[in-house]
Amino acid sequence: MSENRIGRRHVPAWDIRTMGDIRFDHALEQALQPSPEYDVSRWLFVPNVYTEYRYILGTRGMHPLICVGINPSTARPDALDPTLQSVERIALGNGYDSFIMFNVYAQRATSPEDMDRELCPELHEENLKAFRYILGLSEHPDVWAAWGTIIEKRPYLPGCVRDMVKAGEICGARWLSAGRRSKKGHPHHPLYLRADTKVELFDIEAYLASLVP
Repeated sequence: MSENRIGRRHVPAWDIRTMGDIRFDHALEQALQPSPEYDVSRWLFVPNVYTEYRYILGTRGMHPLICVGINPSTARPDALDPTLQSVERIALGNGYDSFIMFNVYAQRATSPEDMDRELCPELHEENLKAFRYILGLSEHPDVWAAWGTIIEKRPYLPGCVRDMVKAGEICGARWLSAGRRSKKGHPHHPLYLRADTKVELFDIEAYLASLVP
């Protein structure tokens, strides 16, 4: 099913709350098992099948750069979309040995206009579990804020970021950005950034304070 989706627009077809078991822990357990579709020693893909949501997509390493967008589209292992190709280039260009693509909201939708109008609390809670997991993959996690102005698309998104920041405080996560920020201070989206763009420290607390609650 995933092969047929890649390169096409994904429009959410199901209410995730009706899909049954969306637990991150369960999906991770399955994702750590061998797969006939990709090399699990190189890729971390949770869930490991194409579905209406995605918690994690990235490569394995000792020093990953965690990139945070708004929501996932159609990428999968060995079939990265242009945004994730840029994420990988910038991660490697900044001295990281791997990258992890994460998202503020885990619902898969090519266009943010198709995202849930209201927050699905169950999906958000499981997404936070996924975030805590990837923060624990390195001793000093670096988190690249890379959602651009898309965060304005839904009123619940800033609150999701605030919850992520709280989770990161426990393990000393360092927040970064890359490229010029918008007039409102939103961190630049990875697409169209030069491969040699350097990440820099991002004052996530000041940024969140500037957003309308």
